[in-house]
Amino acid sequence: MKYLLDTMVWLWSVGPSRTIGAAGLEIIASSEQDIYLSAASSWEIAIKTRLGKFQLPEPPGQYVRKRLVEQGIRSLPINLNHSLLVYDLPSHHADPFDRMIIAQAMVEGMTVLTSDRAFEKYPIDVVWCGK
Repeated sequence: MKYLLDTMVWLWSVGPSRTIGAAGLEIIASSEQDIYLSAASSWEIAIKTRLGKFQLPEPPGQYVRKRLVEQGIRSLPINLNHSLLVYDLPSHHADPFDRMIIAQAMVEGMTVLTSDRAFEKYPIDVVWCGK
């Protein structure tokens, strides 16, 4: 099965607070799963760190790359099909980064690990990762 991480779920998985629920931690820790982080998430992390909304111990370019390698998580690029599908999505979610993750999950047939209930309003499979 292929999983796509919501930005916050991924940040929780590498952060000290371990806010992520047991189901998400189990999937992320499993070496048998194909797990991806969207380029939209790394873009969101870079922007929000620059704006002071996220605090990281090192610049995002170093932090994200190192943690992905440590966790064995792959990067999912944004392609034309992903970006154009965003137009067709209902407006259940206004966040552009989350809308891209939803579009990518739809195009690629991936299950999203999230703690955002708005994802459940779209025709994708989700694993609840909140507590």
